[in-house]
Amino acid sequence: MRSATLSRRTPQGAPAPHALSDTELVLSGDVPLRDLDPWPLTVATYNIHGAVGTDGRFAPGRIARVLQEIKADVVALQEVPLGGSAQPDVLALLKEETGFFAVEGPTMKSEERRYGNAVLSRYPILAKESIDLSFGSREPRGALDADIDCHGHMLRVIATHLGLKPAERRAQIKRLLQAFDTDQAPVILMGDVNEWFMWGRTLRWLVSHFEAAPAPRTFPSRLPLFALDRIWISPRQRLLQVHVHRTALARVASDHLPLVAHIAG
Repeated sequence: MRSATLSRRTPQGAPAPHALSDTELVLSGDVPLRDLDPWPLTVATYNIHGAVGTDGRFAPGRIARVLQEIKADVVALQEVPLGGSAQPDVLALLKEETGFFAVEGPTMKSEERRYGNAVLSRYPILAKESIDLSFGSREPRGALDADIDCHGHMLRVIATHLGLKPAERRAQIKRLLQAFDTDQAPVILMGDVNEWFMWGRTLRWLVSHFEAAPAPRTFPSRLPLFALDRIWISPRQRLLQVHVHRTALARVASDHLPLVAHIAG
């Protein structure tokens, strides 16, 4: 799936078990799968705001419950606490609660605090690569590039969180588009692109590469006004539907609402 310039690292360990629904089954002790055919695949992107809700409470359990509501097969997460001496590892909790495979892409790394992007997947994650999107003295940013094996159907997922300044986002998109310069498909880009303007240059570049995709509003979660969170797929015809997950729990669990898409095989 990946070009030769990208290194690979295979995640270690099996995912934790979780409660099974009537439509799930376990294959050879692996993560529960709803059936042997992964299509249509449900994917989502979710900025979890450090698991701090709109009520100011740190409550990672609410994020886990929102993920259970979504029932996605692959989830890109942003603003994820990844452990350290001064904070818990929220990704570890979400992995345990969902029973999914998980990989991380920290953008802030210190002894006290690790923080950044992550991908959760019902299906095995075969490889990952962190792409540094940092820009000058601005807050460190990055993308997490993961190869996922959906019952022999290879899927490349890039989870990202772009910067707040227009010049910053332009440089970051140029770097990402270089990573997409490959014949490998399908490729899914998901994340918080922080583009407040409908026809900002970064969005025009992405639409030129991926074609236009639905962009419902996701921020702020209580009364969404801006489409900050996006999902694109190449080839475009595989994108069936995009919608925002709006529930009472999702409106309080984070300052962003999850964005969900259904993808054809």
